[in-house]
Formats: sequence, C-alpha cells, structure tokens
Amino acid sequence: MGPGSDFTTFVQALAANALLNLGAIPDPETNATTTNLPLAELIIDQLAMLEDKTRGNLAADEHALLQKLLYDLRLRFVHLSKSHR
Repeated sequence: MGPGSDFTTFVQALAANALLNLGAIPDPETNATTTNLPLAELIIDQLAMLEDKTRGNLAADEHALLQKLLYDLRLRFVHLSKSHR
C-alpha cells in the first residue's frame, strides 16, 4: 500500500465517522442511526484543518477526494443544523 492509499484510507475513515455522527449511516455495531452534531462538526473541522495543512502536498486525486468529502459533509451538516433548530 502506497502513501496515497494510506492518506485516502485515513480521510475516508474520518469522513465515515462524521457521517455516522450526522446520522447518515448506521453504527456498524448496533445498526442504529444517531445524530451528534457537535462531534460531527469537530470531525469536519479536523478534515478542513487537514486540507489546510496539506495544501500543495497532496496528489491531485487525494486533494479532489478531500474537497469532495468536505463539500458533502458541510452540506449535510448545514441541512441537519437547520432542521434541528
């Protein structure tokens, strides 16, 4: 497994954790969906920090993946935040 695969796996694991806390995917152990917006927001912020700190050091596909995941997670978060008011 090369460096790109390691980074991709890491980013996808963080994104999956954010999706879990956004209630978008069920918990693999309980098969239940729950929403924890503060934790989801923290993970999204961590991915954004990772994007910022790795700018210019990622392969094009890694950068594109990170941007796509952040875009999707942010949209989901905003949608859920509005519906939980």
